Amino acid sequence: MIVIVMGVSGAGKTRIGRDVAKRMGWTFIEGDDLHTEANRQKMAAGTPLTDDDRWPWLARISDAAREIEAAGGSVVIACSALKQVYRDRLRTAGGEVRFVHLAGDTDVIARRMKARRNHYMPPGLLESQIATLEVPSEDERVMSFDVSARAQSTVAGVVRWLKDKN
Repeated sequence: MIVIVMGVSGAGKTRIGRDVAKRMGWTFIEGDDLHTEANRQKMAAGTPLTDDDRWPWLARISDAAREIEAAGGSVVIACSALKQVYRDRLRTAGGEVRFVHLAGDTDVIARRMKARRNHYMPPGLLESQIATLEVPSEDERVMSFDVSARAQSTVAGVVRWLKDKN
């Protein structure tokens, strides 16, 4: 199984994704680690990525997920997956791809971003991410969780959802 923990920057994708992977005994991939240095520098400078910037990144994420699944493993990936076309591209990675959407109050997310240290994504790009986000539709096999909930509660909810779907 391939699980993409998605949402805007600061939503908690890494923490939730890492904890879900640990609880399930699966591999975790931080999608940001698969960005090119040019993409990281662009974002650090406050410039939003374009679709052309994102397509090769999404291909690297899909390739990494496909390799793990082909070896008989399952993986949880932290990846913004803001647009439906991005999610559609990620669905080509394997047989069963599910999305966990971390969504919620913009002020909560902005506070989280401002509190982060040593992260290339500046809080000023939050608005561009929100503008880019296409909220997943019901037919996309997505479960949404509120970013205001305690992390342990969200992780437990995701794990229950994944186990119920197995």
